[in-house]
Amino acid sequence: MSNQHKSFIKKLAWELWDTAKLLIIALIIATLLKNTVVASAYVPTGSMEGTVVTGSRIFINKLAYTVAEPERGDIVSFYCPDEPDTLYLKRIIGLPGDTIEGIDGYVYINGTILVNDYSDILLNKDFGPFVVPEDSYFMLGDNRVNSWDSRYWDNPYVSRDAIIGKATIEFYPEVKVLE
Repeated sequence: MSNQHKSFIKKLAWELWDTAKLLIIALIIATLLKNTVVASAYVPTGSMEGTVVTGSRIFINKLAYTVAEPERGDIVSFYCPDEPDTLYLKRIIGLPGDTIEGIDGYVYINGTILVNDYSDILLNKDFGPFVVPEDSYFMLGDNRVNSWDSRYWDNPYVSRDAIIGKATIEFYPEVKVLE
């Protein structure tokens, strides 16, 4: 084998090694981001129809609640209290200390109708009242007639530490900011 050929192989090996190092670094960064900053989630059900389409892919901001508390109206990803290994996507309706109930198709918070109800769909069944404990939240899907949510769970309240993060962007099948 000629020196020129050996030199070419050595140069090619170094280039492959440099590319491999870049790929390894990129993989480490992507893994760190996925585990600490942002997650991607698939929406398998129609419980949030009207806001999030069945089959959508969304980004979850895992840092959203490091300096702020969850707010009414936030769409969040969380571990369901009745199925601790299952992630759900719902809207926060009840905050700690709130009394939540559904009467004649409408959601009431502390005796006052929820003005921005995030849904044009009226409730098909009365519920409550539920009094949200400290450090917990009451969740509803925007598709109120087709959502398995706090109204039906054996443990109706989602603890603060079960919340993974805030859903911020739907990126498939279309791109839109979630509110």
